[in-house]
Amino acid sequence: MKQISSQLAIFLLACLLAGCESPNLANPDRANVDSSDPRPKELTAAMKAVEPFFEHLRAPGPADWVASFHEPGQTFAEYLNSNPTVPTPERHTIYVLPLGSFTNEQSKAIAMTAGYLEAFYGLTVKQLHQQPIKRPLRIKDSRTNHVSRKDQIRTGYIMDDILRPQLPSDAAALIAFTNEDLYPDESMSYVFGQASMENRVGVWSLYRLHENADFRTFLLRTIKIATHETGHMFSMHHCIAWNCVMSGSNHLGETDYHPIDACPECMAKVCWFSHVSPADRYKKLAAFCRANGLEKEAADFDKKFAAVGSL
Repeated sequence: MKQISSQLAIFLLACLLAGCESPNLANPDRANVDSSDPRPKELTAAMKAVEPFFEHLRAPGPADWVASFHEPGQTFAEYLNSNPTVPTPERHTIYVLPLGSFTNEQSKAIAMTAGYLEAFYGLTVKQLHQQPIKRPLRIKDSRTNHVSRKDQIRTGYIMDDILRPQLPSDAAALIAFTNEDLYPDESMSYVFGQASMENRVGVWSLYRLHENADFRTFLLRTIKIATHETGHMFSMHHCIAWNCVMSGSNHLGETDYHPIDACPECMAKVCWFSHVSPADRYKKLAAFCRANGLEKEAADFDKKFAAVGSL
């Protein structure tokens, strides 16, 4: 699992560096906070209202994320002060691209995850037509893993050569799902996914998510990874205070431990940049989960909706 830690660290480092860029007030994709905006105060009240429904992050085991990486976390206030990359009126759509070949179960999970992302982020999500990965690939863009002996594709090739040239003009993000095993460079064994906040593109792999999983577990893993990595594309850092979908994960056991929802602090970030009220967001998430057989998760969202509905 230490290999996974080092791989994810590269993605984390990219996110942190991008989040710490010098403010560029002329960049329309960067958010500026109006001191007269009442929403930060309103969202702070909503954060307090839903705190009882979340648990603080457990004490880490030796293989868990926070045992390997010492991160400062990111409060809602710190997020607002970080000049984050956010959706804009011109770039307000998340595009989901199935890339390669999939089983019927995988295609179903991708479509359901696209629906969850729409409810979670309060943005329009459009699923594009499935595209093949053209072969043969250049030598620098693929390899055979020396441990598994399975073929892999370099993430940079997918992001730079496939996704960036077809990024729609109204895209807040273009996310590719693939059934291919991925690697970022020769120093890493594999990665679950990688993204570029600057270029608004990312790719996530389903290849390893079936391990010891029925369809429900596979679906929840797919939802969690897609939601987590999309959050990074909107400048959200890893959560270290709460057990949260934005908490770091070193292994699938840790992914399974995390919920599919954002903690109070991260919920406020999402509602702020998407201009969606917490009540509307929880209502839509509950409806999505109920319609897709996730009854436990639907009941949890119902409770949060009731807590913020009177604010």
